Amino acid sequence: MTSAALRMHAHRLGWLASMLALFCSTTAQAWGPAAHRIVAQLAEGQLQADARVKVRQLLTLSDARHLSDIANWADDLREDPDQREFARATARLHYVNFADSACRFEADRICANGQCVVAAIDHYAAILADSSRPLAERAEALRFVVHFVGDVHQPLHAGYRPDRGGNHMQVRIDGKGSNLHSVWDSRVTASARLGWSRHAERLARVAPLADASEDPVAWARQSCRLTRDAGIYPDSRNIDSAYLERMRPLAERQMRLAGKRLANVLNRALD
Repeated sequence: MTSAALRMHAHRLGWLASMLALFCSTTAQAWGPAAHRIVAQLAEGQLQADARVKVRQLLTLSDARHLSDIANWADDLREDPDQREFARATARLHYVNFADSACRFEADRICANGQCVVAAIDHYAAILADSSRPLAERAEALRFVVHFVGDVHQPLHAGYRPDRGGNHMQVRIDGKGSNLHSVWDSRVTASARLGWSRHAERLARVAPLADASEDPVAWARQSCRLTRDAGIYPDSRNIDSAYLERMRPLAERQMRLAGKRLANVLNRALD
């Protein structure tokens, strides 16, 4: 192969890699793996004794010891060739798209046939609570509940703009192209420069949030309002460290809320 042909081949490979990276970023579906594990670890630390025992029993069916071990299962399905059809069938359960900035939850319009994260939390929590169901089915429900409660607290999973939760808002960070959803999936949390376990331990030491909300609809509406009011959509397409530092306390508060609310869901379901 001539040097010109080699350069052309390298150019094509670079273009293909760029397109693959863009595809992966625009199809992101959730908090990054670290954030989901943080939420799960925070929740596990707030389980009541009976719920803790039952959670551990169900975790054994998933070859897991802790909630953090299963926190990303619902996303990992996409990487399993045998599960991709199931992953596609449940893809719409990771988010809810509100119709406008009023963040009204109109079920028939934005969650038809239960196809949104709000309905999914209620659905799988009910299966988890039903002791007449097979243990394997309840173990799967636990995996979904842990993940979806995390998802609904990622504000861009419950927005109202026509950009697929920031997936179609292209930005630049560290001189590279990305999108706002990907920045919120991982970069905001990673800006703490802690591993997920240490990050969870640090958040667990903060005074508990006073929160009596038990309604996933309210959680989704809260996330929607954050995308409207909290500066999540930056003024510039260039994401800098100041933006990450400004958003991290908000992301950490959302993770703390998610951990507390997930623990409440599990305590009620497994009491």
